[in-house]
Amino acid sequence: MDLDTIREVLVARERADLGAIGGSCAVLAGGTFLFSEPQNQLERLVDITALGWPAFTVVPDGLEIAATCTLAEFAGAVPGRELGAPVLREEWPGTRLFAQGCRALLASHKIWRTATIGGNICLSLPAGAVLAALTALDGVALVWGTDGVDRRIPLREFVLGAGRNVLRPGEVVRSITVPTSSLLARTSFRKVALAPLGRSGSVVMGRRAPDGRCAVTITAATARPVVLDFAVAPSDTEIDAVLAGIDPSLWFDDPHGAPDWRRHVSGVLAREVAAELRAPDRTLS
Repeated sequence: MDLDTIREVLVARERADLGAIGGSCAVLAGGTFLFSEPQNQLERLVDITALGWPAFTVVPDGLEIAATCTLAEFAGAVPGRELGAPVLREEWPGTRLFAQGCRALLASHKIWRTATIGGNICLSLPAGAVLAALTALDGVALVWGTDGVDRRIPLREFVLGAGRNVLRPGEVVRSITVPTSSLLARTSFRKVALAPLGRSGSVVMGRRAPDGRCAVTITAATARPVVLDFAVAPSDTEIDAVLAGIDPSLWFDDPHGAPDWRRHVSGVLAREVAAELRAPDRTLS
């Protein structure tokens, strides 16, 4: 869609170029949402794709993923496969959730080559499957502020509700860091939708760290990601007890699923995920 209110597009070359963002000036990366509907409040765009951020960077505490990393790059991040930078390590099974998260997203492969993980996270939609995968892996967002001050925000605290998050005016998500403990974790994945190719009604992802600690993350069914933490792989009874304590207002309601249906299928999927987390490593997905 043409955005006929836009008067200028600034191609950012350095952090200082991001100072104009806010109000009638927005960030442009993949632009797959930006150009999908009218944006009559906007007059200027700042294109951040020329900042040259590498899609993946191995850091001392894990793996840093640039906000401008495309879904195609993210889904292709398979341990042992070279992506230019870096070769993902064979002992990082947690990265399997990258591709699984992308496949849970209702988007064509053309969109995959353009859309970015930063865009998926900042949209903060219940069906944001990349957001779901990185939340399930305990990712932490590095946020650049307009005053030059950085903030680090755990993704489990980033989203406030459907389409709402903690970003302040003018702030830009620079990257997401997935900790080594999550990269080493065994994972489990389940998804359900009302139609075979429809938007996800519920996505449940599980993570079991090397020390035995587990997390079960529910998205798509809820207005924001819900992370359930356990000291060890939970039993069905423990899953049911924790699900019963979720605020009823969090269960999302739209044409892709009613709240009671989403609550029920999330319970079914969460029990399946918990069963995989309790199983020997060789049976985990």
